[in-house]
Amino acid sequence: MDKRVLLVEDEPNIIEAIRFILSRDGWTVLTHSDGTTAVEAVARAAPDVLVLDVMLPGRSGFDILRSLRADGTSAGLPILVLTAKGQDRDRAMAEEAGATRFMTKPFANAEILQSLSDLYAGARG
Repeated sequence: MDKRVLLVEDEPNIIEAIRFILSRDGWTVLTHSDGTTAVEAVARAAPDVLVLDVMLPGRSGFDILRSLRADGTSAGLPILVLTAKGQDRDRAMAEEAGATRFMTKPFANAEILQSLSDLYAGARG
């Protein structure tokens, strides 16, 4: 079974690290780095799981998340919000906006792999 993840992240080192970890585990990793066109990228990619950075050029991850949840088409899409800002306020904002899970940078490789596996399994029922 093809597990597809869309990574919306603008930091090249993080993109490569996540791509490496997930590809090795059998995921197809698609990437997008512009906040302005992220909603369209999600629609085009139709991923099984979305990993969304908060601080992106053009538009914040929180705004993107609200748009995705408001349009209804991605209501069931598991979304992992990734941020360098791990304050409780950021976690609360992510949850209010509709994040399925929240993770702070830096993260452990095993942690992101386990989170995405859990999200994928949960979405599959």
